[in-house]
Amino acid sequence: MRAAALLTGGAMLLSACGKKTPKAAAVPAGATVLALGDSLTQGVGANADASYPSLLAERTGWKVVNAGVSGEISKQIADRLPELLDEHRPSLAILCAGGNDWLQRRSEQVVQGEITRMLQQCKARATPVLLVAVPELSLSAALTGRMKDHSIYQTLAKDNRVALLPDAWSEVLGNSALRADQVHANAAGYARFTELLVAQARASGFLA
Repeated sequence: MRAAALLTGGAMLLSACGKKTPKAAAVPAGATVLALGDSLTQGVGANADASYPSLLAERTGWKVVNAGVSGEISKQIADRLPELLDEHRPSLAILCAGGNDWLQRRSEQVVQGEITRMLQQCKARATPVLLVAVPELSLSAALTGRMKDHSIYQTLAKDNRVALLPDAWSEVLGNSALRADQVHANAAGYARFTELLVAQARASGFLA
């Protein structure tokens, strides 16, 4: 009996440790989706109708609110979020923050704390989140085109049990054919990012 109990307890522990982010409910066409971020969300480097929020709306039928503001760091984005959530009451929030923090060499702990604050703000309003990983932008990375997601995004997604879009901006910004400059996409880059975003939204359950 004792051995059986130990085996059962061990299995339960392994099961708990292996829990994944639960599959989300599908967001229907016509629903409001909030795209929050900096210049990569705003669409700097291409025309407004080529920004990823515009392309995402075309692909999904969602009403996508482009809440990207060029130049903002994670604290400024987090400060804007509560009012945006209360105003738009989105069925999904797509959060993309950190690029300007890395360029300005801000502390990893500070950035992680600010993105955690965004996730908590969404959780308090029962708003599902798709977190977008951003590469650890630096002068050398920009010059060489060798982009890699900063490790905090995997940690944030796991700790807060939210869906994550990994590697998308790293792929786009690492390809000179998809960039308008060293840190912004061009129209083709935003189109590629949208493809990857739609695929992840479908895999996470946000798209049927």
